[in-house]
Amino acid sequence: MGRHLRTLLALVVFVAAAGVQEGKADFVAGLKAYDGGDLETAVFEWREAAKAGDLDAIVALAGLHEQGVGVPLDLGEASRFYRLAAEKGNRVAQLNLGEMLATGRGVKRDPVEAYFWLALAAEQGSVWASLRRDTLARRMTVMERSDAESRLATALRRP
Repeated sequence: MGRHLRTLLALVVFVAAAGVQEGKADFVAGLKAYDGGDLETAVFEWREAAKAGDLDAIVALAGLHEQGVGVPLDLGEASRFYRLAAEKGNRVAQLNLGEMLATGRGVKRDPVEAYFWLALAAEQGSVWASLRRDTLARRMTVMERSDAESRLATALRRP
């Protein structure tokens, strides 16, 4: 199963478990359109929700751009959307941004930054991010790992 599909399935589970929250209407409408194969409407709804700051919509748009589904394949745009949501604490975005940075897919490969984002997602309970962080750590130099751990410690101390 592709990462994009896993992301969308995770969002479906999130929405089903949490119920439709106020401000989530555009995201849910986009999800229903996506599930029904209406990509044009899904993209429109998710763009509207993203403009309103909906992190799930931002991650959904990133996934579409990463896979070239309903929008042009644009890894730069995908990483930009992932970063936006990751910086606001979305663990799916943190995981996916970390993956892109670890592999150099669409961005310059950066193991220190990749470790940082994967570790943040792992801190929020993502088992997959924890596994990827640990795999990446085994390939990093002592200095890279030290830099990543220092950056992580600083970020986790922030209020």
